Amino acid sequence: MAVTADSSYRPADPTVLAVDDLEEYLQLYEAQLGDDYRVRTASNAPDALDVVDDDVDVVLLDRDMPEMSGDEALSRIREAGHDCRVAMVTAVEPDRDIVDMGFDAYLVKPVSRDRLRGTVERLLRRTRYDDELAELYDLCAKRATLAGPEADEAAREDLVAEIGERRRALDAVAAEFTPDDYRATFRDIPDF
Repeated sequence: MAVTADSSYRPADPTVLAVDDLEEYLQLYEAQLGDDYRVRTASNAPDALDVVDDDVDVVLLDRDMPEMSGDEALSRIREAGHDCRVAMVTAVEPDRDIVDMGFDAYLVKPVSRDRLRGTVERLLRRTRYDDELAELYDLCAKRATLAGPEADEAAREDLVAEIGERRRALDAVAAEFTPDDYRATFRDIPDF
C-alpha cells in the first residue's frame, strides 16, 4: 500500500469496496465517497469476494444479503488474509452475535455522509498505524542485529535516526485515535 508523503496518513488513492444487494445504496456510496476514494461495488457477497484484493483498503459490507450473508463474507475475507478494514454498514441492529465477528466498525443504516466518510478515514488511520508499527519493529530488529562491536557505526546511527522518524510518525497517527481506535487496534494482541 503506497502512502502519501503528507500528514494525512492515507494510502495514495485509497480504494473502498461497497457491498450491498440494494443498488440505491451502492449508488449512494459512490456519490458520497467517489470524490476522495476509488469506489468499487458489488451487489452480493460472492461478487465481493471475487473483486476484493490487495488494493482494497476498506470494505463497506451489508449483513443481510441473499446468497451469502455479510457475516459469512466477512469471515471469508479474514480467512483469505486480505489486509483491509471492514465496516459493517447494515440495517441489522447489533446484538450479542457481533461479539466474535472480526469487523473494524459497525454502522446502522441510514448513515450520514459525514459519518460514513469519518468511518472510512478512521479505518485508514488504523491501517496506517499498523503499517508504521510494523516498520518500526523491522527497524528495531535491524538495529539489534547491528549491536555487536564490529558493526558499522554509521549504519547504526542511520537506523537510530530512522527509528526516531518512525516513532514520531506513529505518535502522530495515534494522536488522532479515539478510545475505540485504541481498542480495535490492540484487540488482537494476546495476553501474556
